[in-house]
Amino acid sequence: MGELKDQIRADLTASMKAKDALRTGTLRMVLSAVQAEEVAGKEARTLTDDEVLKVIAKESKKRLEAAQVFDDADRAELAQKERAEEEILAAYLPQQLDDDELAQVADAAIAEVREQLGEQPGMRQMGQVMKAATARAAGRADGSRLSGAVRSRLAG
Repeated sequence: MGELKDQIRADLTASMKAKDALRTGTLRMVLSAVQAEEVAGKEARTLTDDEVLKVIAKESKKRLEAAQVFDDADRAELAQKERAEEEILAAYLPQQLDDDELAQVADAAIAEVREQLGEQPGMRQMGQVMKAATARAAGRADGSRLSGAVRSRLAG
């Protein structure tokens, strides 16, 4: 437990020695977010690697959203910094599913729910299908992309 967090700490030390300010700042930020998540709630706990991945994914998504906001405000230099931070974080995340793999995950989740219900699921069962699809994707797809794939399969 905590191997990913240890890897990030080791990478932080290496980036500090290499005087890589961007990487050092990004890794410090993500370790801070992990620590904040560990002490959130009623009692402190150590996060599993899967929970650390979720924190990294959330931070990565924040960077992409911030870059878009900076682009809209004609602040290209700040948008570029946010994208560079996101690339550093992306190295710790599992490889994202492409569109074909995403469609396969959606089809498999629909088949799983069809088997449970005994009938073809419709839009009313979107929540059940999304639960199965999210479990199958295992953090390798953004929720909005996954939702879009499931919705198109259920509606079509």
